[in-house]
Amino acid sequence: MDMFKNLLSPLGMNTGPIQDTLKLVVIGGTVETARRASVSAWNGFIDSFFLTAHFSQEDYPYDWLMHWLSKQPAWGRSREFEITTRSVSRNGITQKTAGDLEEDEEEGDELVHGRRKRKVAFMPSLDTTHTIYYRGHWLRITRTKRYPDYGHGCSLKISVVARNNDILKKLVLEAKREYEKDAEHRVHIFLADTTYGCWRWNGARQKRPMSSIVLQPGVKDMLLADCKDFLASEEWYAERGIPFRRGYLLHGVPGSGKTSLIHSLAGELGLDIYVVSLSSKGMSDNTLTTLMGHVPSRCILLLEDLDAAFTRSVSRDANSTGAPTAPTSKEGTTTETNDGSTLSLSGLLNSLDGVAAAEGRLLFATTNHIERLDPALSRPGRMDVWINFTHATKWQAEGIFKCFFPYKPSTPVEPVESKDMDKDASQKNLPLPKRKSTHAIPLLTEDEISELAKRFAESIPEDELSVAALQGYLLKNKTRPRECVDEVGEWIIQERETREKLKRRRLSARPRRRRKPRRKLRKRRKRRKRKRRSKRMLRRNSSARNVKPRRWLYELRLRRVNLHRPRPP
Repeated sequence: MDMFKNLLSPLGMNTGPIQDTLKLVVIGGTVETARRASVSAWNGFIDSFFLTAHFSQEDYPYDWLMHWLSKQPAWGRSREFEITTRSVSRNGITQKTAGDLEEDEEEGDELVHGRRKRKVAFMPSLDTTHTIYYRGHWLRITRTKRYPDYGHGCSLKISVVARNNDILKKLVLEAKREYEKDAEHRVHIFLADTTYGCWRWNGARQKRPMSSIVLQPGVKDMLLADCKDFLASEEWYAERGIPFRRGYLLHGVPGSGKTSLIHSLAGELGLDIYVVSLSSKGMSDNTLTTLMGHVPSRCILLLEDLDAAFTRSVSRDANSTGAPTAPTSKEGTTTETNDGSTLSLSGLLNSLDGVAAAEGRLLFATTNHIERLDPALSRPGRMDVWINFTHATKWQAEGIFKCFFPYKPSTPVEPVESKDMDKDASQKNLPLPKRKSTHAIPLLTEDEISELAKRFAESIPEDELSVAALQGYLLKNKTRPRECVDEVGEWIIQERETREKLKRRRLSARPRRRRKPRRKLRKRRKRRKRKRRSKRMLRRNSSARNVKPRRWLYELRLRRVNLHRPRPP
């Protein structure tokens, strides 16, 4: 009791002020020390039993776990959530959280005023802890945002009571398998960010089957076999001391399918595409070297329009030389301020096969004018395989026509599908159609389609039209195969007339040479005449050659003056 009285004595009125202050300081210090000790003891207890894993949005495991959480019922039954219509994640896969609001009366795939109906999704809010039961363990999941002012920078924290991290390893591996299974039909594309010197995710595209690419016979199979052989021969390169790199140069006319072939190859090989724009603002030798050093080992590195990398002009026709045009006084100031690209040819060569260059990647470069490339850039070792793309041939026209218009199978569906799957391996990784097609395409027999394709190919001139032009014409007539063949002659005439008009416009748009005024021309002619007269006078007067140099110049000047004087009448 005496102790409690002493502790409570500061509340009384009989103690002194100094004694009361000291007692309060002691009591406050004791309470704060006890609080800190209890907090540290609790944290130590938690750390000894809880395992915590952190996942950043800039890395792939964050996408895996977010995709896995979207399928968990407990994730959708959160007590605190956000209502949003943006259900597409960073990986391009549509995530449907358990508990989303769906319309049962009407179909969700119908179009409303040209666009699909928006689906309402329920997402657990940020800075909230959620509990999910997984394989006999309770997981505590918290999603936070490191940069609240920006739209990115999220992180995920998962805590679990366990003695080892086996449960977290199983969780990450399971999330990875489900993610790869759903993302099997997509190709991820990354763009070079010159501001921060890193790769920025741009989106995911549907895989394109190799059967939709119609090239000359044997080219497609050769390129695919070469890529597969390179990816499987890493040890062979290491044993012989050869850098594990491979380069492909796709050159030819515009619209011949160079980029489409790369997209199809990426889907067939299961690789991501990393695109570099060499003429972008802020691109320098150091930035390009940093980007090349951060390229993953198994990917496709794409350099588009390599011939226009060091040019600043918009024109890329056949008459241009590829060199930068000389700017005028007004244009020179704008280019210096707006164009920040300081990339040099030596920096590009060192980044491709220098000491710090990445290995294990497939380098693809496209160009429309191979004659403009420097020989050091297109030599073997940097560009090992060259593929020429020309205008559409009759064989290509027939193959493209067959790709656009399917035929009606004459045998039962099941055996035909199994045979087709065995013949064409590129069809295995394609997604199944999720909705019914709204285009009423008449199904013709195989013989009719073959006959129409032959007629269509006979009407197409050899090496005159691009593959993109043929594809555009077939897209306009995708539901009319017979009319498409009948009207192809008129379309070819229109294409020729359009090209002639464009040529005339280009010729008329070229800047003409300004004619100099007549007065200036007259003055120039007079000067030339005077010079000729003075030379003639020197040749006639042979004694002038023996005179001293200074005297000779003095006499020459006198003669020029006498020539300008008017003659007496």
